[in-house]
Amino acid sequence: MPLPAHPIYPPTLGARLLEDGSCQFRVWASKARRIDLRLMTPDERLLPMTPAEPGYFELRLEGIAPGTQYLYRIDGEHDRPDPASRHQPHGVHRPSAVVSPEFPWTDRHWSGLPLHRYITYELHVGTFTPEGTFDAVVSHLDNLKDLGITAIELMPVAQFPGGRNWGYDGVHPFAPQNTYGGPDGLRRLVDACHARELAVVLDVVYNHLGPEGNYLGQFAHYFTGRYRTPWGEAINVDDRHSDEVRRFFIENALAWIEEYHVDALRLDAVHAICDFRARPFLQELAESVRLQGERLNRRVYTIAESSLNDPRLIRPVELGGAGIDGQWNDDLHHALRTAITGDCGGYYADFRGVRDLCKSYEDGFVMDGQSSAYRGRRHGKSARDVPPEKLVVFAQNHDHIGNRMLGERLGMLVSFEQLKLAAAAVLLSPYQPLLFMGEEYAETAPFQYFVSHTDPGLIEGVRKGRREEFAQFAWEGEPPDPQAEETFTRCRLNHRLKDSGFHQVMWNFYRELISLRTGSPALAFANRERMDVKLIHDGHAVLMLRRATGHDVAVVLNFDEKHGLLTIPLPSGTWTKQLDSADPYWNGPGSPVPGRIETAGEVTIPMAGLSVLVLFRVTGKEA
Repeated sequence: MPLPAHPIYPPTLGARLLEDGSCQFRVWASKARRIDLRLMTPDERLLPMTPAEPGYFELRLEGIAPGTQYLYRIDGEHDRPDPASRHQPHGVHRPSAVVSPEFPWTDRHWSGLPLHRYITYELHVGTFTPEGTFDAVVSHLDNLKDLGITAIELMPVAQFPGGRNWGYDGVHPFAPQNTYGGPDGLRRLVDACHARELAVVLDVVYNHLGPEGNYLGQFAHYFTGRYRTPWGEAINVDDRHSDEVRRFFIENALAWIEEYHVDALRLDAVHAICDFRARPFLQELAESVRLQGERLNRRVYTIAESSLNDPRLIRPVELGGAGIDGQWNDDLHHALRTAITGDCGGYYADFRGVRDLCKSYEDGFVMDGQSSAYRGRRHGKSARDVPPEKLVVFAQNHDHIGNRMLGERLGMLVSFEQLKLAAAAVLLSPYQPLLFMGEEYAETAPFQYFVSHTDPGLIEGVRKGRREEFAQFAWEGEPPDPQAEETFTRCRLNHRLKDSGFHQVMWNFYRELISLRTGSPALAFANRERMDVKLIHDGHAVLMLRRATGHDVAVVLNFDEKHGLLTIPLPSGTWTKQLDSADPYWNGPGSPVPGRIETAGEVTIPMAGLSVLVLFRVTGKEA
C-alpha cells in the first residue's frame, strides 16, 4: 500500500495492545504464501494469520498480556522473530515479546528545545557506565546538566547480537537493546532527561541492518540487488515493493517519537541510502517526523550524517531540498585535527589545518566543489547559505576515535593546551556543538570497535575488515580484536577522573566555555551576517568577531606553538579579557594578555602559544 500523504498514527506494524484489550499482530511478508503466529507463552499455540492488503498478514486476539512471547512461522517451515518486534528479551534469534504501551510518564509539559540551544553529548550506553544500562546513565544526568549540556545523543540502541556492539549492527529496529534495559529502561532514561530539561537524540540506522539475526529478507522485499553498499545489498527504498519498505522505516521513526518521547533522530550515513525516486525517502521521513512533532506539540528533528557535503539535504523542500533539520559537518573536525596533530593520511589528505578551519567557520563545508585528493575527484558544494545551527560540529566523536586503529582519544595524542584549544574551537563556533562522552574531563580510556557475534566466519570477517580499513592510513601493528571482551571493557569510562587533577581542570574549562557560549547573545545566536572570520598571525591563528546588539565578542584561536606578539584587527573601543586558556587557573603556562585592552582598530598583544583568548567589548556605562 502506498504511504499516505500524512504520517501513520499510530504505527500499525508489530504486536500492539489496543485500548479495547485486544492485541493486533501485523507483519509485512510479501515473500510468504502463509504466516502463522506461534504463541510461546503462557501456553504454546500455532494460529494462522489472515492475509490483509497485498503482502500483509494480521491477527487480532483477546487475552494477550504484556510479556507474551511469540514468533512468526513462514510458510510452515521457519520460525522467526517479528521484524517490528518491540522487545527481544533473549536476543536477536529468540522470540519477540509483547510490550505494554503504558508507562508513567512525567514529561507532559516538555515541548523540546530550539536547535540553536542544542549542546549535545554523544554517549554509548554499554561503555558509559560499568553497568552498561539505561538506568545507570540516569545517575550522571545531573552532572551533565551542571556542565551545560542540553541534549544527550544515544548511539544506536536497536537490538543487536550479544551484549557488546557499537549499535550499528542492529537487526530489530523497533526493539531497545535487552542488555541495556529494554523498552522500559529507555523510557525511564528519556523521562529522567526531560525532567532535567535535557533533550534526547537517538541514532538510528536506515542504510543497512547488521549481518547476524537479520531475518527481514526472509519475510519481504526489504533489500534490493540494484545497488551494493559496504554492508551488502542496499535497503530497498526505490525498487519494486519499496513503498512498504519506506512505510516500515517511517513507522519506526514515528515509534521512537511516539512510544519513547525521543526529541530528535540522528540518521546514520544517509549517503549510503540509494534512492532515485522523485520524492526521496529522506524527504518523506523528514516530513513525517515534523508532522508527528506538530501533532504532539513538540519540537522534533531529523539530523543526518552524510559524507556528500551536499547542502540540499538540509534545505527546505520549497527550495529543492530534502527538509532534514540538521547535518553533521566532518569538515570542521578534519581541519581542526590537521591544525593540531598534523595528520595527513586517509581523508585528512584534503585538509590544510588552520586555513581550512577558518574557511569552515566562514562557509560551513571546506570541501565545496574543489578537487579531493582522497576521492580522486571534485567533492561537495557550498553551504554558506545554510543557517549555522543546522550544522553539527565536534572535535571528537565515536567514528573519529573508534576508527583509529587503537581507538585513542584526542587527549592521548596532543598536549593539554592543544586539547583546550580544540574544545574552544568547537564550543565557541557558530555551529551546533557535539561532545563525545568523556572528552569534557580528558578521559583516558580508548573507544575501540567491539562486537559479540556468534558465527566464527562472521567474526573472522570483521577482523579482516578492520585490518583492511586501516591500511589506507599506513598505521603499523595489529588492531585490537573486536570480538574480545577485554576490547569492550577497556573502553568503559572512569568518571572518577573528573574529580581531581588536570581532569577536573578540563571539566571546569568545558563548563566555562559552555557558560560563555550560552550567556553571550553574540555567541548563543549565530548569524553569518554578524560574524567576521579572519586568518591572522601569518596563518597560525584565527580571529572570530561575533556581534549582537550592544554585545561584541572576539575569539582568538592561536595554533602557533610559540609565545609571541599577535596583531589583531579589533574594532575600536575597550575590550576586557573573559577567558585565556594560558592562565594558571586553567593549568596554563601563564597569560601575558592584559585584563583590559584599548584599541583604535588594531592592537598588538603578547599571547601564549596554543591558546584561546575570549574578549568582550565594553559598551554603555561600563566603558
